[in-house]
Amino acid sequence: MPLKKLLMTLAVTAGIAASATSAAKELRLGLIVPGAHEWSKAAVAMGEDLKEKSQGKYTVTVFPAGQLGNEAQMLQQLQTGALDMAFMTVAEITNRVPDFGAIFAPYLVRDVRESGLLLNGPTAQKMLERLPREIGAVGVGYGAASMRLMLNAFPTNDVSDIKGRKMRITPFPPLRDFYRLLGAASTPMPVTDVYDSLANGQVDGIDADMELVWRMKFYERGQTLLYSSHVMFPVIGLVSARVWQQLPPADRELLAETAKHHLNGLFDSYMMVEKEMAQNIQGTKVDVKIVGPEFFGDVLDEWEKIWLERTPVLAELRKEAAALRK
Repeated sequence: MPLKKLLMTLAVTAGIAASATSAAKELRLGLIVPGAHEWSKAAVAMGEDLKEKSQGKYTVTVFPAGQLGNEAQMLQQLQTGALDMAFMTVAEITNRVPDFGAIFAPYLVRDVRESGLLLNGPTAQKMLERLPREIGAVGVGYGAASMRLMLNAFPTNDVSDIKGRKMRITPFPPLRDFYRLLGAASTPMPVTDVYDSLANGQVDGIDADMELVWRMKFYERGQTLLYSSHVMFPVIGLVSARVWQQLPPADRELLAETAKHHLNGLFDSYMMVEKEMAQNIQGTKVDVKIVGPEFFGDVLDEWEKIWLERTPVLAELRKEAAALRK
């Protein structure tokens, strides 16, 4: 090939490559959890995977620890297209789509493994189809956190010990109803304030998971850990519907499959994380009590009655969950 023609070919090739690079789309993804949290790790891994699979067409920049605002603010940004993606608690979605509250039914699942099976089942997956219309975002899949428990700064031997106590909770209807039926005063506050609040008596206990209790050292301020596994607390992957509409169909499929893969990986991760951190807690001064549904008595039936009237989805999820155990 003549030198002049070769140089021209190389220049054209370089121009195409430069154009492709400049056209690469950065997807901004927000979370409220810290960068060391398993959800943040999954988001970073998803971004790396997506970049490789798209040959650099898409990159993901992760903003953990509420850098872009709280979840309500991030959801508004998704709706306008100012934010491309978020890994968000299903609790926040419940504030806008009440049927999602059924996912937080006490003892709907026994552990993280069952939560993964149920959330990938027909009812939970069908619920995702409602999100573009109802919240302006596309749901691409669910992931997990470890099961919820209670860490109390007071001796807790009976459910009656919780009555009248100030309990820090995530403020959304299913959990508010649960603690109201227990006779506790629900006290919402940022998770970053919990450590000092347990020490100064602003709250008497918290509804949390094993990862928060261990990583944020809340156990240092607790007397009793009720290892109850009373509720699952999943994360949901969201893509702005405005952004989604701008993507070619093949790119939508790639993004959805990649995100779902890494979100689903959290179910396996948390089976190990919860076990490891539970062992760590056993070595502290906290009195760990393993309790089940019987500890909460009639409260569970009262909660069930309230929520069966609110949403038929609960009955469908209960049926699917029961089938998992056969």
